[in-house]
Amino acid sequence: MLVLLGGVAAAALFGGEDVDLSTLASSTTHATISLAPQDSKPFAATDGLVVHPQEEMAVYTAPDAKAFAKIGPRQFGPTWLPVIDRADGWVRVLLPSRPNRSTGWLKDRDLERATSPYVIRVHTGSRTIELLHKGRRQGIWRVAVGARKTPTPPGRTFVLGSITDERQSYSPVILPLGSHSPTLDTFGGGPGTVAIHGWPRSNVFGAAVSHGCIRVPDGALDRLRRVPLGTLVLIDSK
Repeated sequence: MLVLLGGVAAAALFGGEDVDLSTLASSTTHATISLAPQDSKPFAATDGLVVHPQEEMAVYTAPDAKAFAKIGPRQFGPTWLPVIDRADGWVRVLLPSRPNRSTGWLKDRDLERATSPYVIRVHTGSRTIELLHKGRRQGIWRVAVGARKTPTPPGRTFVLGSITDERQSYSPVILPLGSHSPTLDTFGGGPGTVAIHGWPRSNVFGAAVSHGCIRVPDGALDRLRRVPLGTLVLIDSK
């Protein structure tokens, strides 16, 4: 919102600072925000804290630093983001926008908090996916991962959404992640968002044949669809 001060348009106060949200790009799976700080520990686990912005809010490069983007309360559903660092009055989160491994700092006073006890681990070398609950393995399955020319991007990301569409021929449930294909700018009319989803033919499991997504068997999809949004996903080459 803009207010007039002495006849001049100025930014209204957001979080105690002059930030005009209308000038900031929205961090979504469709956006590329080159100013976003990169994740410095892309394979580290977290304590499971996830946060939900209850209204549109600014994203900063560091605590008390410059706002470079904004994030809203909904993406494919409610926006839940994993916390990877903290400072007094601030949390650092993974973002859903390009480039991969984008992060940003949020003021923590207007955030809803929750904890996900789950972690999803994807191993592109052995082409397996694991589901862990409080550190204990709940299941491991053979999967299909990205082909050599369209690899599944490594690093930590998160479950950004859960889409149910029984009309989809290849998977009735799709779990978009907060990462994108490193080689495809678009795919299927979308922005190249990587997802976990099912596949109708079992002969792909154990192969590197996808466009970057993780194709999983029905049993795995049934378990993975139950994890909370914001759950951490760790993708490595093991």
